Amino acid sequence: MKILVTGGAGFIASHVVDQYLDLGHQITVIDNLSTGQKANLNPQAKFIQCDITDKEKIQEIILSEQPEIINHHAAHIQVGYSVENPQFDAQNNILGLLNIMQAAKKAGVKKVIMASTGGAMYGNQETPFSENMKEQPLSPYGISKRAGELYLNYYHEIQQIPFIVLRYSNVYGPRQNAHGESGVIAIFLEMIGEGKQLVINGDGTHTRDYVYVSDVVKANVLALDSDFIGELNIGTQTETSTNQVFDKLVAELALDLKKEYGPERIGEQVTSSLDYSKAKEILGWEPSVGFDEGVKKTVEWFKSK
Repeated sequence: MKILVTGGAGFIASHVVDQYLDLGHQITVIDNLSTGQKANLNPQAKFIQCDITDKEKIQEIILSEQPEIINHHAAHIQVGYSVENPQFDAQNNILGLLNIMQAAKKAGVKKVIMASTGGAMYGNQETPFSENMKEQPLSPYGISKRAGELYLNYYHEIQQIPFIVLRYSNVYGPRQNAHGESGVIAIFLEMIGEGKQLVINGDGTHTRDYVYVSDVVKANVLALDSDFIGELNIGTQTETSTNQVFDKLVAELALDLKKEYGPERIGEQVTSSLDYSKAKEILGWEPSVGFDEGVKKTVEWFKSK
């Protein structure tokens, strides 16, 4: 199939591109390289540097490439910055998506797969979060992602464009940008590499659901052939505190480091984990890489850089 992947030079989407290519699909990547890196680009994919907020250029590309499927990963993902500048977040995550969908309508795209957030979607409700819970995002980032989901539902109901939304928990693994949000593992590893003191936001007891990138890729592959319309959680249903992440990395690298704490970030929830039973039922998906194994693989990649 012809698949257009937005954000394909980024952490998660570049792994998705690699797997799609291995399966024999024809891939075009769009990325503005603001956080994505040329080193992540697969040479077998066609690359077009473009910002999804450029309405005319996006329309030109999609009408020219005529993809059957659009896999949409390009987004502004920094929760903290979305609190400071919600207009910028909305311009990228809402208007950028609308630029894509308006062009997709004209090009006759058969399906859209969109990366969304599970961690920032449900607020401070009881964990694990499930898709039948009311969405209660606490940040402009979470709000913009929910808006994107609702717009996809509109384009399906009114324009007959099928879609699947994959609500990720905290994805980690090789190629993760240390300057992206939800990337505490990458942030800690970069700080260790630069000889800096690791700083934990808050008291370190906040928990997150860490899912390894290869498992996320698997969900994007399974979504290609699914007829399901709607949102699916992609996580592990396991909660790990920031203190535990610190301890695991320090042990894996055999370092003698003490914890240092800083102020808590505004707009972040206390705890997060995702019930993936619906993804298992619909896609046959479940996580296969445990946290210990995933951290080991990530550390090995970090050492090889």
